Amino acid sequence: MKDKRILYVSSEVVPYLAETEVSLMSYDVPKMINDQGGQIRIFMPRYGNINERRHQLHEVIRLSGMNLVVNDLDMPLIIKVASIPKERIQVYFIDNDEYFKRKATFADEEGVMYPDNDERAIFFAKGVVETVKKLNWVPDIIHVHGWMAAMLPIYLKHFYKNEALFSETKIVTSVYSQSFDGTLNVEMINKVKFDGVPDDAIADLEIPNYENIIKATIKHSDAVIIASENLSPSLTKFIESSGKPFLPFAPKDAFAEAYTNFYRNEVL
Repeated sequence: MKDKRILYVSSEVVPYLAETEVSLMSYDVPKMINDQGGQIRIFMPRYGNINERRHQLHEVIRLSGMNLVVNDLDMPLIIKVASIPKERIQVYFIDNDEYFKRKATFADEEGVMYPDNDERAIFFAKGVVETVKKLNWVPDIIHVHGWMAAMLPIYLKHFYKNEALFSETKIVTSVYSQSFDGTLNVEMINKVKFDGVPDDAIADLEIPNYENIIKATIKHSDAVIIASENLSPSLTKFIESSGKPFLPFAPKDAFAEAYTNFYRNEVL
């Protein structure tokens, strides 16, 4: 994978957030490609519970200052950056005071999901693309982890479909069993339609529960990785019948070779 450019876009990454299946793989996979001589970038949201001082985040003025439109509202984009100690891996943080200042990731202290999680996901997807455009960094692969990043494939295939920067880029989505209960805001589909995404492309978002959001993401991806051993039978069946190249679950001690071969032989 030497010199291949891979952009990792994740809901959560260690060491910035607690260890989960998503956050651990969102660190382990980029590290593996970095060790192989690949060029990588990681993007994640800058949630308010990330300790900026301890992790030495700093704002990148030349990348910040743009406004992104979400559901007809202008939202300022702030970009921060940090390096994972000892790994020489840069992590870019998508920030906005309205969406990401609160001191938790997806839910309040009562465990109630934030009502604007749908808009946060849209803002995150747009923020990643706009920042990569400013960096003028052309990824060979964009690898998506976690549901907060799930709008990115949809926006790349529709809202940003004419961006020459991504014309050769392949999208890989890792699908995890880690999910949320209930649904996101039922207006989510209309907010995505507002950006010109056609109805039939996002019919799954009529009921924006975890499985339906992931199904919409899979439909807009070029390849899929089953990242959890205990993925629901319905999602597993959907992936197997999608017609997309897919990688079955690979345990921790075998994922490096499996992912590398999948990138090389099925994606690139």
